[in-house]
Amino acid sequence: MRVITYKEALREAIIEKMREDDENVFMMGEDIGVYGGAFGLSLGMLEEFGPERILDTPMSEASFVGVGVGAAIMGMRPIVEIMFSDFLTFGADQIINQAAKLRFMTGGQLKMPLVVRAPQGSGAGAAAQHSQNIEAWLLNIPGIKIVVPSNPYDAKGLLKSSIEDDNTVIFLEHKLLYSMKGEVPEEDYRVPLGKSKVVRSGKDATIVATSIMIKRSLEAEEILGKEGIQVEIIDLRTLKPLDLSPVIESVKKTHRLLVVYEGCITGGIGGEAISQVAESEAFLYLDAPPFRLGGLDVPIPYNLNLERKATPQTEDIVSKVKEIVGGDWYTRISRDA
Repeated sequence: MRVITYKEALREAIIEKMREDDENVFMMGEDIGVYGGAFGLSLGMLEEFGPERILDTPMSEASFVGVGVGAAIMGMRPIVEIMFSDFLTFGADQIINQAAKLRFMTGGQLKMPLVVRAPQGSGAGAAAQHSQNIEAWLLNIPGIKIVVPSNPYDAKGLLKSSIEDDNTVIFLEHKLLYSMKGEVPEEDYRVPLGKSKVVRSGKDATIVATSIMIKRSLEAEEILGKEGIQVEIIDLRTLKPLDLSPVIESVKKTHRLLVVYEGCITGGIGGEAISQVAESEAFLYLDAPPFRLGGLDVPIPYNLNLERKATPQTEDIVSKVKEIVGGDWYTRISRDA
């Protein structure tokens, strides 16, 4: 199978859908035309599809997200690119109070086939206003779907499914994954929304993660394996809908759970995932408390060394798994108590 980058996989998904549905699918965003996008993802699209389908917008997220909402109401399938996910705040009213609610408020008479794409995450030295992980902000908003692909194959398949979905989809792409390479078939395929995937099997602990944290968890798994610790890794792939069925089955086997995520630890996906596991039959199988490993509750620093300290790294995952498997958590909790 051919090998391409995460960015190329996303680019292919958009181009193929635009060719397939030349009446309804179009993309708009800041600098996506002549410039080719802040990360070069749309290079060459303007030449193929023209300025009516690759729309360079003013620097006003509220306005062009609103245009996307209106286009979706009229039956089109717009793809809105936000230059950095941090700037979703400027389009928040259009997303939260319009796109997320209109299908419900009209009793299903209106559909909302809108995809809002945005690169997120730290690691590029872009400082506090261009490096946030904002997925937890969106978890509490009914009416939207949240997609967080971790590899090129899923990125392409999930983006195609998102474009074809009749609901608003927030599609979050980690900046550090754009250059990641992986196998992607040339033939057409889809990855369904709301289906988690076991990416590594193991017996000693379950790691649940998404996006860049899957890459780091796989790196940690290799290190831990050399020390005789076998971890099972589950990629959620979408946060809404959230599929925890494989997680529950995994915890029943491994008896230990660690949820790893880049966003601030407070109020993140870790708390939600652990709560749902605790409410399931898997709770009775746990031999240790379920743990979270999230980012610090601080704005992302500009300094690269401090930036690494602010979010979980491979070595942090290794250390936390050892603590859970080795029973060191009991000593720590007893001491703290």
